[in-house]
Amino acid sequence: MTVWFITGASRGLGRELTAAALAQGDRVVAAARDPRAVVEVLPGAADSLLAVPLDVTDQEQAAAAAAAGIERFGRIDVLVNNAGYGLFGAVEEISDAEARGLFDTNVFGLLNVTRAVLPTLRAQAAGRIVNIGSSAGFATGLGRGLYGASKFAVEAISEALHAELAPWGIHTTVVEPGAFRTEFRSARSLRRASDPLPAYADTVGPFLTAVDAGDGNQPGDPAKAAAAILRLATEPEPPLRLQLGSDCVSLVEGKLGFVAKELDQWRACALTTDFRSA
Repeated sequence: MTVWFITGASRGLGRELTAAALAQGDRVVAAARDPRAVVEVLPGAADSLLAVPLDVTDQEQAAAAAAAGIERFGRIDVLVNNAGYGLFGAVEEISDAEARGLFDTNVFGLLNVTRAVLPTLRAQAAGRIVNIGSSAGFATGLGRGLYGASKFAVEAISEALHAELAPWGIHTTVVEPGAFRTEFRSARSLRRASDPLPAYADTVGPFLTAVDAGDGNQPGDPAKAAAAILRLATEPEPPLRLQLGSDCVSLVEGKLGFVAKELDQWRACALTTDFRSA
């Protein structure tokens, strides 16, 4: 029986993963700003479910939520840092306050919860950390620059944790979902630059229109994503990165090819910048 600690558990992929873990007989510490919302959508799991209040930007709440989980279930086996939101708009359009708010949740919030749980995982000398990133955290483009930057940071943190925690037998995976049919594009999860500039109407504008038009038609199935993430708890050697969705796979393959081509084109220039050996 696995004990999961899942942030952002009241909706979207977090809710789907919580339900899937409970369905297979696991126990879940389901953290959300409003824990009542978790109980409302997942009734009948009182023995296996602990819903706790958590604003991930609050360090004290993160510590209290982790402590409550340990008190109830005795351990934490898998931490899933899922809480976060999207912010779309041109880089120039997004204000300092909007950018800092995004990073406070998507990056510093993830760090708060990870710091709260890691002492337990190290004491157990076992555990898994699953950070929910995004395909935009591997390859981003117009209209997603700041959101992609927050998820690029999650990639870097995950790479470092993967190396730093290996001596304790703790595995770290960053999940890179493509577009899934969750509430990500709803007003609660996806924000727009509050002061759009006319200069980007013909570039970022069509991108945002396409995002709205595609809502409800995303290729990814959240239930299948949850099933894939559940596998990470039992894989002896889970991957550092897990791409989810055909759109994500195509995006990653495209970027890898582009980077390889550009590196080859500029290799000679790059190699001229070392000190010459004696």
